[in-house]
Amino acid sequence: MQNGFRFRLYPTPEQASILLRWIGCQRFYNAKVSEDRYFRTFARKSLQHAGQLPPQDQQYSHFITEATPWLREVPSQVLRNGAVRWKQAYSRYWKKLGGRPALQTRHGTQGVWLTRELFRFEPAVEPETGEIAYRLHVGTRKHPVGMLRYTAHRAHAIPASITVSIDAGRWYLSFTNDDSVPEPSDAETAEWLASFSEDELKARTVGVDRGVTIPFMCSKGASFNLSEIQRCRIARKQAAARRWQRRLSRRVKGGANRRKAAQRIARLRRYEQDVRRDFAHQTSHRLVGDPKALLIVFEALGVQRMTRKPKVKQDEQGRWLRNGARAKAGLNHAILGSAWGATKTYTAYKARRAGKLVVEVAPHHTSQECARCGHTHPDNRRSQAEFVCQCCGHVDNADHNAGQNIARRGVRLILSGEYRQKAAKRVMRMRQKQLGAGRSEATLGEIAVSRGAGNGTALGSKNQETPASTAASG
Repeated sequence: MQNGFRFRLYPTPEQASILLRWIGCQRFYNAKVSEDRYFRTFARKSLQHAGQLPPQDQQYSHFITEATPWLREVPSQVLRNGAVRWKQAYSRYWKKLGGRPALQTRHGTQGVWLTRELFRFEPAVEPETGEIAYRLHVGTRKHPVGMLRYTAHRAHAIPASITVSIDAGRWYLSFTNDDSVPEPSDAETAEWLASFSEDELKARTVGVDRGVTIPFMCSKGASFNLSEIQRCRIARKQAAARRWQRRLSRRVKGGANRRKAAQRIARLRRYEQDVRRDFAHQTSHRLVGDPKALLIVFEALGVQRMTRKPKVKQDEQGRWLRNGARAKAGLNHAILGSAWGATKTYTAYKARRAGKLVVEVAPHHTSQECARCGHTHPDNRRSQAEFVCQCCGHVDNADHNAGQNIARRGVRLILSGEYRQKAAKRVMRMRQKQLGAGRSEATLGEIAVSRGAGNGTALGSKNQETPASTAASG
């Protein structure tokens, strides 16, 4: 199975300057995006471009001109990997896994993808513990960076490629490894769980109700929420970020003070991101780590749909009406700050590794249905926390009652055989033919793609990569 690693990286100021240059040069990805947009825009409007197809290749050397001399200051593999990333983005688009490649900005998290030609891990024995650690060397003979110090909080193997990134002033090293351990599929786990009796499966099932006041409430009674001190610190950081955002708006664009203010805001926002990511990991670890739980059930909540902005309203005279946008914005902020999606994603992959299963069930009326008698009525839930059944008089915490209903629906889904594993669409990350160390004009052997409706007949499908010999002769 694939294991992901993300370690803190500590480059020196000189090394950080070189890595930032590599990151900026690999963003020539934007030139490929602009080229594609240019051909697609004028292919049917300009006689000069009649019959010309948007190039779907990995060529990059034609961007190195007298106007872009800085592209020669980095290893050719950095530029090649940028072209490969663009090709991979288009592969995702044709498989309907995302939109067309878009322009990348120099704001936010930045990174550079490095393949084996640009780094090496040297094993070294720790004198105190005797354990084998690795030293990371980055660069080539012509463009050296040196040894980068990083903190490995767990053992890892040597990867085929790495990503060096920077976020709000912090550097990170990330990569994936395959440990060759077979990972059971969700369908196999579901088939195994279906062999249990209903009572046995109920005892092994945990239903998780997601809410705003209490982000996660389990059917077994456990609840998960940020601590009081974490919420207070996040509120202070948010207030400080808003204050610095007002200062940023008054500073001159392109100035050093404006850049410093933006960095200050990014560091303030980073604390909240780190806390919520850590909360999602800890919650998912405790859910999966329960030895009595084999089936974990969530509600199928459409978080993206639930956090949409309300539509604007106008009267007959064209005047704007109140649409509750401010209240909805507060609700959206609370939902997104509860880490619903991240926790479910982390729980799913951790459960798969542990031989357990995570499923989703319909969320309709889970908070209005009585977990004891099954009576459903809106009056059953008197408040956010109080549940009183109007039929049998059952009294319980509303979120705990909903968690029990979710668990029962998950058991029915497994025992009825209606559970179906969604087929995962994948895109090959590596090229079909390994590129050489030099500056390459093209990569041969790409399969032909079929452009669907929307690009017109002038943009028909063919392999757009041109052999280097043909390009030279032309």
